[in-house]
Amino acid sequence: MGKKYSTPEKSWALYDWANSAYTIVIVTAIMPLYFKSVATEAGISGATSTAYWGYANSIATLIVSILAPILGTIADFKGFKKRFFVFFTALGVVFTLLLAVVPSDQWLILLVFFVLTSVGFAGANVFYDAFLVDVTSEERMNKVSAHGYAIGYIGSTIPFIISIAIIILAQESIIPLSVTVASQIAFVITALWWGTFTIPMLKNVEQKYYVERVPNPVRASFKKLYKTIKNIKMYRPLFLFLLAYFFYIDGVSTIIKMSTAYGSDVGISSSTLLIVLFITQVVAAPFTVIFGKFGTKYGDKKMIMVGIFIYIFICCYAFFLDSALDFWILAMLVGTAQGGIQSLSRSYFAKLVPKESSNEFFGFYSIFGKFAAIAGPVLLGVTAQITGNTSYGVFSLIVLFIIGAIILTRVPNPDEVVLDHGVGK
Repeated sequence: MGKKYSTPEKSWALYDWANSAYTIVIVTAIMPLYFKSVATEAGISGATSTAYWGYANSIATLIVSILAPILGTIADFKGFKKRFFVFFTALGVVFTLLLAVVPSDQWLILLVFFVLTSVGFAGANVFYDAFLVDVTSEERMNKVSAHGYAIGYIGSTIPFIISIAIIILAQESIIPLSVTVASQIAFVITALWWGTFTIPMLKNVEQKYYVERVPNPVRASFKKLYKTIKNIKMYRPLFLFLLAYFFYIDGVSTIIKMSTAYGSDVGISSSTLLIVLFITQVVAAPFTVIFGKFGTKYGDKKMIMVGIFIYIFICCYAFFLDSALDFWILAMLVGTAQGGIQSLSRSYFAKLVPKESSNEFFGFYSIFGKFAAIAGPVLLGVTAQITGNTSYGVFSLIVLFIIGAIILTRVPNPDEVVLDHGVGK
């Protein structure tokens, strides 16, 4: 295995660097707080605005979940994959930029634009992930996928730090800007970062595996999709993996999404939470690379299992959490496993899929990942509500990791799978 990355590999991984800023600025940190303040100014109660924010996220998830396998199947035809990637990336970048020009009293337009950016971001990721089979060999997939996630963690922190610095300087009246304008500048920075670092992907990555075009690709795609679903047993290793992924990635995404709320419940200040979030990103970068290397050496499945067991330990440790130090230890543990389990899942799945149908199957991968984000928060919330203790809620997530691990043991290794017209060995 060569040590250097090829131009297509580097260009592909750089898209992770490009779009990760969106995740932390728009999804996690700045945009939710900005929307809450805009809604409050408009006279909307906190509970109502939180509900609207939840609805917006659910609508975006639903749109992408419906579109992903359909557009993915169409994109398997020659020449379509890049077009769809460009369309969704442009949709995301343009509407992220437009978030900055929506008048601060127009909360509904802000919410609509956020839904469109979310659809763009998630839609582009379906085709981006599927491009992994085109840019590298099966032997290098772990390394390249991990490289993407690792530089993504580093890349996300740069615009985040700049944005937070501008907002804090505005809050302290050190620079002559309102916090509203400072937040809008953060959206512009994110859009420009995303757009600029996507250029190498557009220039250097092409669809290598494809199905030859037919006269009516849309109709043919629906037939192909129907045939895949109808013959689901023929793709048993793939869908068994997706089932395992559904459970354990649900636990992972729930811990990521609910960590700040959990930190607040145990008395961690918001400024400390932002610092913890930043440090977790920094820790995650090298550990993602380590997971990728160990995955190649010892096997993807074994290292995904290691990630699952780290998360099981996190759930147990969280049950006894009672100090800021404990929260820091938890955050560092999350950093060691978060990127590794995600990057190896992506490369493991890429090895299982028939390469000429990669978009179709990554459409399913996207659906399982998206819908997995629903059950975990509900499980945590209901358990916390019944017991009156958030720690019990976090501990309940252990069920998802255990189910995921049990199903994963039944998934064959990629070299044991033969996909001849979808027939598993």
